[in-house]
Amino acid sequence: MDIQHLVDRLEDLIDDGRHIFGTKYTLIDEERALEIIDQMRISIPDEIEKASRIIAQRDRVLAEAHEEAARIVQQHRDRAEQRINEDEIVKAAQERAKAIRETALQEANRITAEADQYALQVLTRLEQLLVSNITQVRNGISVLNEQQQDAGVVRSEPYQPVHIPRPVDSHEQLVDADMGDNKRYSS
Repeated sequence: MDIQHLVDRLEDLIDDGRHIFGTKYTLIDEERALEIIDQMRISIPDEIEKASRIIAQRDRVLAEAHEEAARIVQQHRDRAEQRINEDEIVKAAQERAKAIRETALQEANRITAEADQYALQVLTRLEQLLVSNITQVRNGISVLNEQQQDAGVVRSEPYQPVHIPRPVDSHEQLVDADMGDNKRYSS
């Protein structure tokens, strides 16, 4: 199932919950929430698999571009050797081979850059979605814990959130911005 659809279902569950008058708390159906979370756990590997397929496709396209470049270069070397006795023809063939090699390398670099950019976009969107989902789940758990504490329910073991290491690269700003957008569930 599509992860975005599951996020929408979780959001609908929270929106459909019973709001406690005069508080910021909402009661939700725990069984339905846990069912949606389980479905999210199942569908996240699908999203990762899609990203892996994109990366594999990028690698295949790069390999084909390099093979084509090597084939073109080899063809022009063979032609140049056949005409080695004619200086003008040899010069023209060398210039043409160089131009084709440069064009092939530029094309391979362009394809690589586009494939890398696309993979980065997909992985960044996936990261943002996962962070958003985790934030929403944690906020829901926090609300439930607060409600249980207010109701005097004593838990045998306190809830301990799972530690997720923060990114160390330039995408950290995206994660922080995404977490800021989800504050509406925590207030």
